[in-house]
Amino acid sequence: MQAIAFYLTYPFIYLIASLPFDALYKVSDILYYLLRLTGYRQKVVLNNLRNSFPEKSPSEIETLSKAFYRYLCDLILETLKTLKMTEQESRDHCTFHTPEWLNKLYDEKKSFIIVMGHYGNWEWAGPSFTLNTNFQLVVIYRPLTNTYFEKMMVRTRTRFGTRITPVNLTLRDMVANRKLVTATAFIADQTAPHDKAYWTSFLHQDTAVFTGPEKLAIKFDYPVVYMNVKRVRRGYYEVTPEMLFPKPQETKENEISEVFMNRLEREILQDPSIWLWSHRRWKHARPLH
Repeated sequence: MQAIAFYLTYPFIYLIASLPFDALYKVSDILYYLLRLTGYRQKVVLNNLRNSFPEKSPSEIETLSKAFYRYLCDLILETLKTLKMTEQESRDHCTFHTPEWLNKLYDEKKSFIIVMGHYGNWEWAGPSFTLNTNFQLVVIYRPLTNTYFEKMMVRTRTRFGTRITPVNLTLRDMVANRKLVTATAFIADQTAPHDKAYWTSFLHQDTAVFTGPEKLAIKFDYPVVYMNVKRVRRGYYEVTPEMLFPKPQETKENEISEVFMNRLEREILQDPSIWLWSHRRWKHARPLH
C-alpha cells in the first residue's frame, strides 16, 4: 500500500516541483480554498490561536487563521519545490546573513548546536545554511512512516550537502563526528513527552519543552545558536543566526530551553501567520506534583 500511494502521488509532486514560482503560487491560492473547504485541522488551529491570543476578538482570530492557512499552502508547495530548485534559486529565495562570529567559530574549528522552531520555511533554511557556510550541517529529524516518501524527503533535504540524522541516533552521530566541524540543528518546539519535559509558559500556555538540545550542548560544550527565519515577502526569506549561549556549560539548569522558547515567542508575536498552528502543540497537561 505504501508503494501504491507513493507511485500514484509522485507524478503530481514532480509536476508541482517543476512549476515556475509564479505558477506555483497560483496553485497555492487554489489549494488554500480546497484546504479551507475540507476543514483541515480547523479546530486545532482555532483553539491554538484563541489560547495563544486571549486578548484578540473572534474576528481577529479568524483573520489570523486565514493568514496561517494561506501560508501553510505556500509552505507545502515550497517544500515540494525543493525537489527541483537549483543552487542559485535556493540562494535567491532564502538569503543567509553570515555574522563575523560565525566565521570565527569555523576558524576555531568549533562545532555548535542550532535551535529553531516551525517558523518560516525551515526546509529552505537548511540549504541556505549549507550553501553559505563551511560547516557540515546535520539536521535532526523524525523519519516518515512511509518508506517511499521518506527516501524522497531524504534525497530532497540532502541535495546540497546537508546531512540528516534520525532523532534516535542523535547522540551516537554526535559522538562519531566530534572531530568534524558541525552545526547540529534541532526543530526544538515540538511536543515533548510530558513526564520528561521542562515546563514553561509559552504563548500564555503551560508548555512541555524538549531538553535534549540543551543537554547535548552542555555535554559537548557546543555553543547554542538560534536560527531566525523571517519571511521578507511571498517566496522569499532571510535567515539570520543569533548566538544565544557561547558557553553552555556555564548556564543554569533549563536556562537554554527557557531562553530559546522566549526568543521564538517574540518572533511569533511579530508575525503569527508563519508558525505551524496546525500542530497539536499543547496536547499534554502539566503534571500535578
